[in-house]
Amino acid sequence: MIQSLTQLAYIAGTGLFVFSLYWMNSPKTARHSVMAGVIAMALAIIATWIRPDIVHHDWIILAIVAGFVVGIPLSCVPLTAVPQRTALSHAFGGLAAGLVGTAKFYLWSSEGPEQLTGFRVAALVAEVILGFLTFTGSLMAAGKLQEIKWIPQRPVTYPLQNVGNIGLMVLAVGLGAYLVVTPTSIYAGMAFLGIIVMALLFGVLLIIPIGGADMPTVISILNAYAGLAAVAMGFVLDNKMLITAGALDGSSGLILSIIMCRAMNRSFTNVLFGAFGTVQVSTAIKEQKRYKQETFEGAAQVLEQASAVVIIPGYGMAVAQAQHRVRELYDLLTKRGITVKFAIHPVAGRMPGHMNVLIAEADIPYSDLSEMDEINPEMPQFDVALVIGANDVVNPAARYDKSTPIYGMPIIDADKAKTVFAIKRSTNPGFAGIDNELYVADRTFMLFGDAKSVIGELVKQLSSSSMGH
Repeated sequence: MIQSLTQLAYIAGTGLFVFSLYWMNSPKTARHSVMAGVIAMALAIIATWIRPDIVHHDWIILAIVAGFVVGIPLSCVPLTAVPQRTALSHAFGGLAAGLVGTAKFYLWSSEGPEQLTGFRVAALVAEVILGFLTFTGSLMAAGKLQEIKWIPQRPVTYPLQNVGNIGLMVLAVGLGAYLVVTPTSIYAGMAFLGIIVMALLFGVLLIIPIGGADMPTVISILNAYAGLAAVAMGFVLDNKMLITAGALDGSSGLILSIIMCRAMNRSFTNVLFGAFGTVQVSTAIKEQKRYKQETFEGAAQVLEQASAVVIIPGYGMAVAQAQHRVRELYDLLTKRGITVKFAIHPVAGRMPGHMNVLIAEADIPYSDLSEMDEINPEMPQFDVALVIGANDVVNPAARYDKSTPIYGMPIIDADKAKTVFAIKRSTNPGFAGIDNELYVADRTFMLFGDAKSVIGELVKQLSSSSMGH
């Protein structure tokens, strides 16, 4: 009876996980998606817990309490910290898989050689390698995103780096093959520990050469790794729910990574081994051209006279938490009959969908959001392009300058609008480490300052103008 209930719960949970992914396609159904995922996970935990072979209930209760103690504070982080929080979630998932694989290896080793079948050992090796490299890799990614001082945000490269990294992984896989063939060897324990150490080290070395501009793609790749680790753990534990949930997680992460790479016109290998984000200073911009600043009053007058405005948000908007002020600006402009659109670049921010989440939080109608490919042909029709904290995703150098690390990356054609106002905290380059040619273009005017304060000033100017009328 319990076995039948468990299998039914697993089937229901799997279906809910599928719907959870599907409902994430639209902000209108996103809440349903979260609820479906929560119910599916609850079913999975309860169905596993009631199995007759589960005897250590105290440990399960302790694990659930620990999960709440860690999870509740993580759920309260600001939206600007969601990327690093997501990376931490991947780290926990990878660590869980690695620890379960380690425990199972030593348990089966103590129970006798008949337990260590070739299939089981292969699944264990895959689980441990994927789990532990996801753990350290995700911690490194979270550190880069959090801009921790002792973790360099810029790429760190050294001679024969890629050869060394690939060699390390080949050696770990080779030791895994040795374990599969001779699981009861006197050196099996040492080989297994060697695999763990190399997987942990590989996770660190994998992320060190990757710059911040690639972080959205790296997070989705780590998501895929975590899912694959869960699949391997499902085979180790003979748990069908883990296998299907991990497969959904891994495949969705892989698909998202492919979409992100296409958005940047780059390959997986280029992302993982290309050291994107190396600092390059364009002396031509600094020496030959200057930024042109505009007053808040002048910018507000131009916005007031426009018939169509496109807003291009970036990480600067997230850092300043300016999305609600942007909503106020949107309301003032639309009340005047001005068409307002939002142009969203696939890799704007620090994780996939970062800008969409912020804009949705401010209750801006999703119908006014446009993806890059959709909005670019219309860009010359806009009277004003308001760039809020975006940098590399609007840099015209990506179209033609082969010396820049963003060459070939599709961008939002902000420079084709009739007038550009760019809100920026300073003249420092973006995460790719290069100056933005858009900011010194003839039709671009800078509004320096914190995005929340600048938008607030524009709202104030437009509001006072309305009262004057």
